[in-house]
Amino acid sequence: MHKPQPVNNRFIDSFFIIANRLFPINNFFVTSEEISVSSYQITHLTLKNLTGLCGIPAGDITGLLDLTAGFKSKLVTPDPVFPALLQNRRIALVFFENSTRTRFSFEIAARHLGANTLTFTSSGSSVSKGETLSDTIRNLEAMKVDAFILRHASSGAAEFITGITNKSVINAGDGAHEHPTQALLDMFTLREHFGSLADLRVVILGDVLHSRVARSNIFGLQTLGAQVALCSPATLIPPDAACLGVKLFTDLDHAIAWADAAIVLRLQLERTTGGYLPSLEEYSAHFGLNDERLDKIRKHLLVLHPGPINREIEISNNVADRIQPPGYSKSMLLEQVTNGVAVRMAVLQTLLA
Repeated sequence: MHKPQPVNNRFIDSFFIIANRLFPINNFFVTSEEISVSSYQITHLTLKNLTGLCGIPAGDITGLLDLTAGFKSKLVTPDPVFPALLQNRRIALVFFENSTRTRFSFEIAARHLGANTLTFTSSGSSVSKGETLSDTIRNLEAMKVDAFILRHASSGAAEFITGITNKSVINAGDGAHEHPTQALLDMFTLREHFGSLADLRVVILGDVLHSRVARSNIFGLQTLGAQVALCSPATLIPPDAACLGVKLFTDLDHAIAWADAAIVLRLQLERTTGGYLPSLEEYSAHFGLNDERLDKIRKHLLVLHPGPINREIEISNNVADRIQPPGYSKSMLLEQVTNGVAVRMAVLQTLLA
């Protein structure tokens, strides 16, 4: 896998070997006990941390998706009101990288459940004075925080802090490693539309090499029985992709002819220097998802994207914005955002209630 550039924190060298493992150990402990909370029948998962989806049993993932469905059914009603399942809990959103959808959806999810949130950003904090991640976490824990939602530029950062705190840790994206809640909301979106993920054909399109979203989706989708393919320029496919049990395409027309749904990835423009691509124009010509390609193969395709979008590069305006016919695609981009709140409610409820 691609090794992300290290950040200027002193702790990095001490855990980078563990941080960049492809298959980290996740702290999941599951029972099959069924409990009722208010009007919801949910599966109770005794789950400590969520640092990734690699190795997580299908039953655990299905339980989270089932719980998400309960929250989603209420979330789409006018003025939804939820029981304060997390009343008096304090959740720290510790974001060392910029975020819109992930950070705000976690904050909204926490507030729906009655929790208090504290938002931490590295700019304006003691990190600018040289404070390490471990010291930041220990100091926030001393303020009686109940859980940490972490986004960090270094792969393995979320797994690392599970070793220095006994509070729950949720990975909101770490380097080029994993982004488990994004994959959960993608899987929920697909399951809601198709009814099941078993044997569903999903192509992940674009900058797979640098994508934590791609990794979590590969692990989660395959666990629930989907067939997963990658489509990318050869320079943006991880060198060990063949070991992941995925189908590989370098021709987009062949990929979308095979697929039932496409998860289009953001072309990470900040990382595409150094010979990954000849030009953005050439990338768009060969790997941009647009109506012309879909019209040519006359194939209806469900389209997802984690955002933000580079419009008219990785995806055309028409495909990104089409929520109903005419056309051969259906965009789920805004539906994913709504589902993101419900998924993160399910994760917070499972870890903290």
